[in-house]
Amino acid sequence: MLKQKLTFYNNFKNSDNFILMPNVKFTYALSRFFPGLKNTPATSNTLQEVLREIENSYPGIRNYILDEQGSLRRHVNIFIDGTLINDRTSLSDRFSENSEIYIIQALSGG
Repeated sequence: MLKQKLTFYNNFKNSDNFILMPNVKFTYALSRFFPGLKNTPATSNTLQEVLREIENSYPGIRNYILDEQGSLRRHVNIFIDGTLINDRTSLSDRFSENSEIYIIQALSGG
């Protein structure tokens, strides 16, 4: 396990040997349901893994974002570097070590 983590971090080093990691950002509206929610560096390679990782810090957030089948819920959108993801079912969209991943709750009302 440690060897896998070291390999992961080595893959995300830039030319100055600084570790670059994707950054997950949340809309303010989500903090209503998850107090203390803040932008989080991700150490995973896939969106599914990123959501599992975030679940460790914010229990219940994965169930808020994903439905019972593991697909993205209707009222939630994920953007990678400003582009809406294409795969709402298996979350296979790719990102890089310096990507910004935005998890956004859709708002509605009158």
